[in-house]
Amino acid sequence: MRNLKLILSYDGSEFAGWQVQPDAVTVQGTLASAIGRITGEKVLPQGSGRTDAGVHALAQVVTFVTEASVPTANFVKALNDILPASVRVLEVQEAAADFHARHSARGKIYRYRIYRAAICPPFLARYVWHYPYPLGEEAMGLAAALVEGEHDFTSFAAADPERGRDGAPVSNLRHILSSSWERQGDEFVYTVRGSGFLHHMVRNLVGTFILVGKGTLQAEDVTRILEARNRSVAGATAPASGLYLVNVEY
Repeated sequence: MRNLKLILSYDGSEFAGWQVQPDAVTVQGTLASAIGRITGEKVLPQGSGRTDAGVHALAQVVTFVTEASVPTANFVKALNDILPASVRVLEVQEAAADFHARHSARGKIYRYRIYRAAICPPFLARYVWHYPYPLGEEAMGLAAALVEGEHDFTSFAAADPERGRDGAPVSNLRHILSSSWERQGDEFVYTVRGSGFLHHMVRNLVGTFILVGKGTLQAEDVTRILEARNRSVAGATAPASGLYLVNVEY
């Protein structure tokens, strides 16, 4: 048996997220079908995390076990010949038997793009959140820095609690190593690096930072929201279109 590690890039616009679902087109399901056509095996590739519908990935890490003897370079070509143009396999390599895309991950980097100009080009619309309204960008930068460190991110988690392999709710404690906003031309870009992220956590952070930018909240309110451990006190979930999984660290 071989344990193969894939680096995958995809445009999430037309997928119902990563995780396989009945009667829905997902990245995991599409990749599983392509692998099956090459190997003749029924496999369920495991990703480093479950990106939501509409969320993109620059370097999603995937592992799967196979008995096929296909060389790794040939796997790259064969998979890209089968997969839709919205999904590309960038790399395939042999991995240690105990390596797992999700369980072995030690950190991730996400990026969120907000397009600030008055008119969003149609070719960008699926890849950014178009927000042309006034924002205090400096205040948003101050707010972003306040989530660095180890915190309970219950206020920024999805309403439905995440559960571990044993079915028990997982801890909402996460360690954020860096959190910052940067102006890049017409875009205002949020980049966050951490030990791990809860479902909807980055999008909920962005939705809250937007309230700071609008003046509805002050930057220091972010600390109060963290301490409240209550989803209802944070901002709305930002649209999926602007979010990217940039890198997974091991």
